[in-house]
This record gives sequence, C-alpha cells and structure tokens, in this order.
Amino acid sequence: MIRGAVAAGAPRASSRWDRRRLYAALVFIPLFYVLVRYLPPIAFFGLVVGAAWLALIELYRLHFPKQATLEIVIGVAMTTIVLSHLQWPDALPSRPLFVFVIAAILFFYLVSRHDFSRSLADVSVLIFGTLYIGFTLGHLLLTRALPDGIFLIFFVVLVTWAGDTGAYYTGVSIGRTPLAPKISPNKTVEGLLGGCLLAVMIALIARAWFIPSLTIVDAVVLGIVLTLAGLIGDLSESMFKRGAGVKDSGGLIPGHGGMLDRLDSLLLTAPTYYYYVTLVKG
Repeated sequence: MIRGAVAAGAPRASSRWDRRRLYAALVFIPLFYVLVRYLPPIAFFGLVVGAAWLALIELYRLHFPKQATLEIVIGVAMTTIVLSHLQWPDALPSRPLFVFVIAAILFFYLVSRHDFSRSLADVSVLIFGTLYIGFTLGHLLLTRALPDGIFLIFFVVLVTWAGDTGAYYTGVSIGRTPLAPKISPNKTVEGLLGGCLLAVMIALIARAWFIPSLTIVDAVVLGIVLTLAGLIGDLSESMFKRGAGVKDSGGLIPGHGGMLDRLDSLLLTAPTYYYYVTLVKG
C-alpha cells in the first residue's frame, strides 16, 4: 500500500512506524516460503483460496449488512469455482464457466426474498467481487503453473512487497506532496518514487539471484510497472473503504488491517506480471 504522510508540507512524526508490521512479516514470510518452495501445488492453491475467501468477505462487508450471510456464501462459492478453473483450466472452458457464475448469482436473487430496489447494486457487487478478487488473484495460480513457477511467484511477491514497503516508509519519513488527497490523504509522490526505487532494486537482486531469464531491462520495467499497478490496486481499495466510511477492511493482521488491505496491490500486480511473462517474454 503506497502511503506517505502530509501535514502542512512536512513529513509526519515517526508514530506511523508500527512494529507490528515487522512482527507480522517475520511470521508470514518464512511460512510463505516453505509453503511455496517445498509443498505441492495443491497447498499453494489452498493458500490462495483461503486468502481470497477472507478478502472477499471483507469486501462484501463494505456493502452488505452483517446479516447478509447468503450473499457472502454465494459469492464465496462462485469465487471458489473461478479459482478452481484457473488451477485446473482443462476441466471447464472459461466462457461457459463465467456464464455459469453470472447465471447462478442472478438465479440466487430471483428466488430469494430480497429488496428488489437494491438488486442491481447487490448483484453487481457480487459479480464484481468474484472478478476483482477471485479472477485477479487466480493469476498467481497460473503463474505457479509456468516453468520455474515457484521462483516467478517469489519474484512478483517480493517486488510487490518492496513497492509497498518502500512507498510506506519513504512517505512516513519524507513524504510531503499529496498523491491522491481525495482518495487517500496519506499517500505522497515521494512515497511512490521510493516504492519504485526499492522495487527496482529488489527486482534486480531477484533477477540476478534466481530469475536469470529476465534481463536487466525486464527487472527495471517490472519494478516500475508493478509498483504502478499496485498503486492502482491500493487506491481502488481505498476508494471502496472511503465510500463505506471505514479505515481498514478488517483487523485480521496486526499493523496491516484486513486481508484485503494486504492483497489490494497484489490483485493487480499478479495479472500484470503474468501477462508480462507470458506475452512480452513469451
């Protein structure tokens, strides 16, 4: 998440240096490495599905009332079908699958006892959530299935994390110029530049360490492009939260907020990276 600090043209105090962010990283990073590096692909599928469920529930809670359990269940079920298709793409062609998802959600509303005055918004949110979280995050499954997919996953996660982290701490330290004040007042231009710089550095290190098939130009381009894609994902989630009048999507991860707060950048960096690797690099 690309955050900085703006207060009368000067950086905000260091109170935003939250140690809980470090503690959460120290727990998550080793577990993620072991799961991706040493466990079979089905374990990674389970991780992606579980993360998608949590993020999707948080997204739906921004729109639906807390008692809307059936809406969440149908959205989670359709998202699981989309992710299963991306894990096993030969099991069902994509176009019939997406038709089925849309038809199932529409049928659910037709036979349920809902206030039809909200039907257009509710159905749109259900379908959007399935695509916004399930389809985008599912590109991690497609990436994992590529040759050297394990290391490709490490690359996109590391560079996305570097873009977020560099932007956050640069913004906290020297952020002065607002980037998107109406959507997220704490984001700064300096934070964005710091995120791009750290992302490029990590991309170059990762390229030299375990992805030699990428060139130096690829690493620089990916560092910048993935940081910009992550910015769009981050600002989009901030827009949703601002519309719902909440600060964080949840409180699952200490110092980070909810699962959606952690995945917002990855939702767009994952497909951007996958299509760069498969279309640009072939």
